[in-house]
Amino acid sequence: MQLERLADTFFNLQVMQQYLPKIVEGFFITIQIALAVVLAGIASGLLLALVRAFRIKALNFFIILCVDILRALPPLVLIIGFYFALPAIGIRMSAWVATWLALSLVLMAFAEEIFWAGILAVPKGQWEAARSTGLSFVQTLTDVVMPQAVRLTIPPLTNRTIAITKGTALGAVVAVGEILYQAQTAYSFSYNPSPLVLGAVAYLILFIPVVYFGRWVETRFAWKR
Repeated sequence: MQLERLADTFFNLQVMQQYLPKIVEGFFITIQIALAVVLAGIASGLLLALVRAFRIKALNFFIILCVDILRALPPLVLIIGFYFALPAIGIRMSAWVATWLALSLVLMAFAEEIFWAGILAVPKGQWEAARSTGLSFVQTLTDVVMPQAVRLTIPPLTNRTIAITKGTALGAVVAVGEILYQAQTAYSFSYNPSPLVLGAVAYLILFIPVVYFGRWVETRFAWKR
């Protein structure tokens, strides 16, 4: 009897079948946001790290200040601020854009620090040897230092990227139609938590391959010892 009640409560096939299309719709929206966040966050973080390498004090001050603030703020605070607060000063954005921008900025901040740590980890002798051959600072940075730095940053960057992309679920707060939002909405209409279980399965289907891909990348590009 208890098992039947458990199955009817959390694994109601009729309810799951009814709301499966909505979960699938949320699945693809989650993928869209995650890909957009990864591309924008890593690219902008790399750019900031490259700019910081020029050691221009005024620029570096603002980069460090921006990065520290973004790393300290929870992504949910940024999402709510972008979506609910900015309209007060005439800046309006969709829920999708607010979620994407907030998560991208947070990933950018962490990516910048990771890339910068990679740049600092490259021995100073590499810089000096490259400059002694006649390479310019920019050529040394892009052709000698960055290939080594990027390889060093892959493990921490992969882990941080996975953590940030799982934050797409925070978009449910501002009604982005991703997996969690669709599951919560279905739960509200059906009065049955089976859609939430379906949403959890969707997250597993989406992120387990990402985790294993991250492990493969770490192994593939790890320094040989």
